[in-house]
Amino acid sequence: MPEREPVSVRRRGRVYLVGAGPGDPGLLTVRARELIARADVILHDRLIPPGVLDGARPAAELIFVGKEGGGESTPQAETERLLVEHAGAGRSVVRLKGGDPFVFGRGGEEAGALREAGIPFEVVPGVTAGVAAPAYAGIPVTHRGLTSAVALITGHEDPEKEDTAIDWEALAAFPGTLVFYMGVRRLARIAQELIAAGRPGSEAAAVVERGTLPGQRAVIATLETIAQEAEREGIGAPAITLVGAVARLGNELAWLRAGPLAGRTVAVTRARAQTSALAERLGELGASVVQAPAIRIRALEGPPLDPSGYDLICVTSANGVEALFERLAAGGRDARALAGARVAAIGPGTARALAAHGIVADVVPERYVAEGLVEALADVPVRHALLARARGAREVLARALRERGAQVDELELYESVPERLPGEVWRAAWGADYITFTSSSTVRNFLEAAGDGALEEGARVVSIGPVTSGTLREHGLEPHLEAARHDIDGLLETLLADATARSSGAAPRS
Repeated sequence: MPEREPVSVRRRGRVYLVGAGPGDPGLLTVRARELIARADVILHDRLIPPGVLDGARPAAELIFVGKEGGGESTPQAETERLLVEHAGAGRSVVRLKGGDPFVFGRGGEEAGALREAGIPFEVVPGVTAGVAAPAYAGIPVTHRGLTSAVALITGHEDPEKEDTAIDWEALAAFPGTLVFYMGVRRLARIAQELIAAGRPGSEAAAVVERGTLPGQRAVIATLETIAQEAEREGIGAPAITLVGAVARLGNELAWLRAGPLAGRTVAVTRARAQTSALAERLGELGASVVQAPAIRIRALEGPPLDPSGYDLICVTSANGVEALFERLAAGGRDARALAGARVAAIGPGTARALAAHGIVADVVPERYVAEGLVEALADVPVRHALLARARGAREVLARALRERGAQVDELELYESVPERLPGEVWRAAWGADYITFTSSSTVRNFLEAAGDGALEEGARVVSIGPVTSGTLREHGLEPHLEAARHDIDGLLETLLADATARSSGAAPRS
């Protein structure tokens, strides 16, 4: 009989050291998305693209191991211990790092720790900020006729320490572009060292703040004046500093234009699985997005669905659509099973979700609330109705149909459960220019997570509609804005109109 394989070997998992890119979610690689989608555990930094964790499995464990300048940081040894521990327990672990894991990302140290522990690993390169941030500012790090070489240097090291690894004389003599990572706080000292070592003070230089993100800003000056110009413009971390003749090309080739929400921070509190589309649209408008999912959608177990016998099927959310079709599929059925009934959707988002499954909604109310659906169904004959809904949903529609004499079956398909938010996330959301609420459950769970937190002065609360506004008032918060159309499009239109009015100095409507 063959010997049994040791448990420690048999159960060993694998670690993927994954580069998440410089900030723009569109620069995340296909391989990175694949691994995030199937990981059991994701250990992530602070500087990862917004929304990148939305692709994780609901059951995946998300662990923040980032480092906050001036705040709490996870020791590197602890990060390495967690990698070994989770992979050693047989899990698939993604170590998600901003930029590229092997470019000032300490990925080499983590790979060494994994090799020493006998843990198999894979490295997935990412787009590095030192190339991407200048490119988004219209600055190529190499350019024919100007420079054919580029050096990447950490600016985080203190130039004054005795054992510095930076050879300033060699850098000053380098015949190409110098790119400094994480050096904005030491910018004056870096410029001083380079000039003292022989680099011309008149050479072009640039600093790119929040490269590839909606709030990106760039300052172009000379090596001698770049520190003063960056300070005057209030440039802060994260930023990339570039020294070389190519920096001047930013004046000619800059292509990224500020959107109407540039300079505004918007917090999104809806469920993680639904956040991406809203965050993407806000980003396209130029907003910096804080993703603070206060709830998580959890499907409820139940028997396969047989919809025969119903003459009306009402679906009250896009989540309900997905759960409804899962129950149909469990019984070997598909969209054809709904052919004998009218299908009502509470709003265009729900209607779009139905259309994705091949169903065109027969009834979509003008007002996207239960009361609106009651009005829209006033002249529709109903004998036996099925309400596909969330656990704990309002009884408005069911009660109205029963008062008309209809038999109503309420099918609870999913529920909203609280999502744990790290303190730094809800604090960032609480301090945003706008904080958006798209349901009563997001209000309740976010405020519970915030505890005694208080809105920053000037922060504006945005509600998707009257039901959500009512819940806000129950919790002592008066919404500054309520969407005229109670869907995501309406919420965006209302927020954009307010931001535009405030930027122009016009009195915004609250």
